[in-house]
Formats: sequence, C-alpha cells, structure tokens
Amino acid sequence: MNIGKILCIVVLAFIAGCKNPDIESQLLQKKNPSGSYGNPISTKEAFNVDELLSVAQDKIGKQVVLHGLINEVCPMRGCWLKLVDQNGNSSIRVKVTDGEIVFPLSAKGKNVIAEGILAKLEFTEQQAKNWKVHLAKEKGINLTPEDVILSDVDYYEYRLNCTGAIIN
Repeated sequence: MNIGKILCIVVLAFIAGCKNPDIESQLLQKKNPSGSYGNPISTKEAFNVDELLSVAQDKIGKQVVLHGLINEVCPMRGCWLKLVDQNGNSSIRVKVTDGEIVFPLSAKGKNVIAEGILAKLEFTEQQAKNWKVHLAKEKGINLTPEDVILSDVDYYEYRLNCTGAIIN
C-alpha cells in the first residue's frame, strides 16, 4: 500500500472519530426529550430508586434496569441524570460516557427507564469536597473546597453507568 492511501485512511479515521461540539450542544438544547438514547433497554424488571438503593450492595457490578423521575440533568454536556424517588428523598446518578449519549436539559421533570451497570463510588474527604465543587461549578456556582461542609452521604455515590435509556 502506498503512503498516499495510508495517509488517506488515517485522515478519514481521525475525522470519523471526532465529536462535533455543535451537535452535542444542539442535543443538549433539544426541546422534546422523549425517545430512546443509546442501546435498547432489556426486558428485565425495573427497580425504582428506593428499591435499588435498598439492595444496592448486592447489585454492584451487575446489569440493572432503573426507573425514576429526572430531577437534574448535567448542564454542561448532558452526560448524567439525577433520578429521585417518589418523595424526592433518595437519589441516584445515571452516568453516560461524555458525548456518546447526550441527555437534553428539557428532560428534567420527565420519567426515564435506564439500564446499565451499578457502581458505588467511594470518596476520601478531599475527593468528596472536590466532587461537590465540581457539581457546583457545573451549575455556575463558585465554591472552594474550604466552603464545602460534608455529611456522611457525601463520601459515596451509587451510580448507574448507563448504556441505554428511554425518556417519556
């Protein structure tokens, strides 16, 4: 194969692999969030937030289906949803790979069914403070780690590493 063909293949592979930030921004601003995102959802029984959190230790590392109300959407890239229980007391983050799936901001207040692998993130004190600072920054709030006051639940987070979702 000559050098011209190799160069052409490399350039095409590079172009195909690039994400378009304009498209991501358009998806983030989508007016009607209803529809499927990512992979199809299996027919497994879906847990609500409270049910999943009550058995979370047994489900870590396993594929689960979760349904709930979207309370927050990542305002920067649409790369996570925060789902709440019926009372709004318990929550779980549904995280996708940045740019692979973009949840629109208009999804807040909608119901979702999401599927993925359940994980538990555990934080040191400094990591927990930095995480709170990061989340505040995404909302346009300036905090320093010194401003953050932690509670026991700030040292861990259950997260569904999502491969597919349906918003309705």
